[in-house]
Amino acid sequence: MTVFPLEGLTVAYTTQSSDARGLGDIAVIAVIAPDNAQGDDLWRLAQSMWGRIPTSQEQAKWILTQATRARMMAPSYEDLPGAEWTADLTRRFELGMLFANHEVLTTGRLTLA
Repeated sequence: MTVFPLEGLTVAYTTQSSDARGLGDIAVIAVIAPDNAQGDDLWRLAQSMWGRIPTSQEQAKWILTQATRARMMAPSYEDLPGAEWTADLTRRFELGMLFANHEVLTTGRLTLA
């Protein structure tokens, strides 16, 4: 679990695997409760970063890029290996191809135990 600030939001990034291989092909990127923000705020933020209305594919890639960038850029984040969490994942976006080592992006609100 990587926790990082993003334009006024506190965001968490972790992965899940779609099968027993454990590849982490599903990205879970969510705002952290008790923040009043919702998962859709990530999508609105991604939309605001373009000079035009981006496609959902472009928004998803922007969100994934911010999460993977935060994970690599110490000390801009907090790494919480083995953190326990629950999430209300409200949006699932299938990328249609591998991007940042993920095939699916899920977003919503996440609560750390």
